[in-house]
Amino acid sequence: MTTDERPPRKGFFTDTSVCIGCKACEVACKEWNSVPEDGLDFLASSFDNSGRLSADTWRHVAFIEQRAPLGHQDSGVGRPEGTAGPVDLGMPAFEPPGAGEGGGQGDFRWLMSSDVCKHCTHAACLDVCPTGALFRTEFDTVVVQDDICNGCGYCVPACPYGVIDRREVDGRAWKCTLCYDRIGDGLEPACAKACPTDSIQFGDVDELRERAKRRVEDLHEAGVSSARLYGEDPEDGVGGAGAFFLLLDEPEVYGLPPDPVVTTRDLPSMWRHAGAAAAVLLAGAAVAFAGRRS
Repeated sequence: MTTDERPPRKGFFTDTSVCIGCKACEVACKEWNSVPEDGLDFLASSFDNSGRLSADTWRHVAFIEQRAPLGHQDSGVGRPEGTAGPVDLGMPAFEPPGAGEGGGQGDFRWLMSSDVCKHCTHAACLDVCPTGALFRTEFDTVVVQDDICNGCGYCVPACPYGVIDRREVDGRAWKCTLCYDRIGDGLEPACAKACPTDSIQFGDVDELRERAKRRVEDLHEAGVSSARLYGEDPEDGVGGAGAFFLLLDEPEVYGLPPDPVVTTRDLPSMWRHAGAAAAVLLAGAAVAFAGRRS
């Protein structure tokens, strides 16, 4: 395949305003990719039972409980034709016991968001991998080849999102592959296929960005001024993400860094400085040796 024949970049647009927290995406991801059980931890402070992305959780639906009203609007506005209908965002999808205590009904909401590897344009995990286990596919996604990974773990701290992780049983790194095997056969990833509200949308990244911008405009017109995009900007610190999100609050609320940067951006200058320091040391050693001989 030549450069001109490369397929367009593929990715995810996750519209959190229509996520109902069903976790169908988590289940579908595990089933299709044979991801092991991760324990389903009870966190005490949340109904979320997976907690975070890890080597055994490639899709994680975050539950953020807030005492904050959202207002009413048709959340189906701007959706692609034939997708899920409107969901009233004025009340939480589920009202937990005691939610109305001390403040009345309707002052509690759950923000739900299905998180995943961002498949960064400038991926630090690729930069630091010494074996080539991490590679960029023809769809511009980032995949770990588990049979080549040596478990060094360099990629784990390199990820600005804390996505990639090592599995305890073998020490190797694992993360979302964007269902590389499925999209190579013209199928959508398992998580997007299973999502009942079309919160997870798969397709060409350029088209998804345009769709996401229209969705935000529609929400703003409907009175949801807090709606914003995260990760779609090609000028951000990672060159734009292949998996980006529509959020209803600040990124920090969802556990996302507000200004992510590729963690290896300073490596070239660091190597230059290290080389210069090494040259100075060698020159000093040579002078000292020459002085001793004379």
